[in-house]
Amino acid sequence: MNEPGASSTALQDVQTPAYCPIRSPVLRWLLLLAAVACLAMGIVGIFVPGLPTTVFVLMAGACAARSSPRLHAWLWHHRLFGGMLRNWAAGGFVSRKAKWSASITMAVCAVIMLLVPAPGWAKLLSIGCMACVLAWLWCRPEPPAPQ
Repeated sequence: MNEPGASSTALQDVQTPAYCPIRSPVLRWLLLLAAVACLAMGIVGIFVPGLPTTVFVLMAGACAARSSPRLHAWLWHHRLFGGMLRNWAAGGFVSRKAKWSASITMAVCAVIMLLVPAPGWAKLLSIGCMACVLAWLWCRPEPPAPQ
């Protein structure tokens, strides 16, 4: 994003993206409903282990960007959710804190899966999916350190 040697203020330079509305009022309402539903799932994910927060907040931001400038601006500037959206918009960054949080949560969920009576294929599939998500997550770049 920045040239080598330039100050790394990429995250601070990311402005609220332009609102790109959908023309169809029905589709706009459906996207708004999806944005609110995704945001609700993201909030639930803060408290429920195994339910992701970041993915739902990113989906809420994408839906809000096409349906509601007010919701989109609120999400973008929110103290908890805004950082996730700004990090992603600045270059697909995922903070180290988010990576560790996801890793610990998925490890706990994997242990629970191994302890509950479930079919072997279900255990293997769920733990395999978590492993793939973690591998992808840890390959994502981290936001540049503020100077």
